[in-house]
Amino acid sequence: MKILLIYPYFLEPRIHVEEIAALPMGIHYVGALLKSKGHDVEILNWYDAKGADTAMREALASRQPDLIGISIVHANRWGGIEVARMAKQLDPGIPVVFGGIGATFLWRHLLTHFSAIDYIVLGEGEQTFARLVAALENGAPSGEIAQLPGLALRSLDGPAKTAVPPLIEDLDELPPPARYFDFQHLSMTRGCPSRCTFCGSPRFWRRRVRSHSTDYLVNQMALLKERGIAFFYLSDDTFTLNAKRVIELCRKIIERDLSISWQAISKVSAVNDEMLYWMRKAGCVQISYGVESGSPEIRKRLCKDIRHDQIIQAFERTVAHGILARAYFIYGAPGETWETVGQTLELMRQIRPLSAIFYMMDLFPGTALYEAYKTRSGADDDIWLQPVEDLLYFETDPSMDRETVLAYGRRLREVFDTSLPEFARQIVLEDNPDLYPEQADFLSRLGLTFSHGDYARIKSTVDPAQVARELFERSLRRHPDHRAFWGLALLDQHNGETAAAISTLKEGLRHHPQSQHLNICLGIGYANQGQFAQALEYLTPFDRIPEAIPHIVRSLRALGRHQEAEMYRPAPS
Repeated sequence: MKILLIYPYFLEPRIHVEEIAALPMGIHYVGALLKSKGHDVEILNWYDAKGADTAMREALASRQPDLIGISIVHANRWGGIEVARMAKQLDPGIPVVFGGIGATFLWRHLLTHFSAIDYIVLGEGEQTFARLVAALENGAPSGEIAQLPGLALRSLDGPAKTAVPPLIEDLDELPPPARYFDFQHLSMTRGCPSRCTFCGSPRFWRRRVRSHSTDYLVNQMALLKERGIAFFYLSDDTFTLNAKRVIELCRKIIERDLSISWQAISKVSAVNDEMLYWMRKAGCVQISYGVESGSPEIRKRLCKDIRHDQIIQAFERTVAHGILARAYFIYGAPGETWETVGQTLELMRQIRPLSAIFYMMDLFPGTALYEAYKTRSGADDDIWLQPVEDLLYFETDPSMDRETVLAYGRRLREVFDTSLPEFARQIVLEDNPDLYPEQADFLSRLGLTFSHGDYARIKSTVDPAQVARELFERSLRRHPDHRAFWGLALLDQHNGETAAAISTLKEGLRHHPQSQHLNICLGIGYANQGQFAQALEYLTPFDRIPEAIPHIVRSLRALGRHQEAEMYRPAPS
């Protein structure tokens, strides 16, 4: 069969687009299993396609699929509904299947109100989807399809769901998606043992944790690295639950010399020094921790079973090993007041996160907080007939109001933004020579964020260029890091100190003669000084790099080598 798997658009724009731009991992696993069975599968990422109705309709019409699967994470459900309607308008007989966490928890609501949806795959979807595809391909009667486990569909009595299938015990039986697709989000495990009331994972995965083997994951990384993908997001709910397995994975990444960088998500009570050491040596550059609140009472209400001392210890030790520690905070939670916000600010000052994400408390289907809201209010799932992405908690709590909750968020962000230089200057690193190269890498990455990245663009950040310079210089005291040389040179060039920049770049090239950034930057520096012959020495080895080409052309023309310069003229379109 020819199958389209679609990740539909969201209603609202995002400050952090990366939160929605990446395809859910499950869609790649479903696609891989179907491909392994001989089906023609294409995945379309339409996360930002709102308003592009004509283009979407043309894409569906030109591909003429036999079946469409649509991945729903709840906030994109209206995009999915519209795509389903388009598909049915083009071909009323085409089966449309929804899946994902959003569809799983709203299966009855979706099948009741939206006739364009034929089936919903509930929970872990690979095997259920594959069985459904096989049944449809073989022309199985509706009665037989209605017996397939893990489905929701319409019956004579209305929407119904079939038996709950067992979870996949051996995850390594699933074909590795990296055989067929390119992506950056990976996971070693499925599930989480925690019971956070704002999260749908406990119910979706039944609070069970299963794991791929470390070989399965490292083999996927290797396949993707061969195709030029060298940065990964390990998106397990809690990557570090099994310290032995994490260390085993890290050792294999090092043994195979993959030379990758990656981020992970963890819990402050689930890290230790040995694990952090091996994670950093294997390329981990960031760990995100769910802190949520500085108020012990709010954390208790959210069933966030972490202690104050564990939070402080995790952030301190993560940074000490040269890994950026990012904090997730939630504001506007049950019981939030200016006093609890003050407790969060105090905790923030203690842990000094070098990156932070602030979320307003949402209620999503499948969470304990959402079920509690329905119980106390008498509401049902039909509240989602409104064209909205989410339900904010404060909208359900008479003791809270919009302006106050928004003010909580503004205050948290303001304090974080203005404190960033102080947090960066107060970094305390483990004095372990074996980690010096990785710690230097950490400092230089952070320095570029202050000199040319997100933190350079925050208006309330005081003198970000000076903070960056201090980080670059500190990096070089640890190790001759190529990025630190480059960053210092960029700052000098920006200040018109070309001679100082050239000196720094030459020193950098003494340690890293093949560095693309250092060579191109030095070539540009010479060109800006009118030393065009010297400029070409450093630029021409990188004449396929777009950043170098205009400076090569400028230098060739200045030297009267116009015929050579014409070779770099873009081909007619």
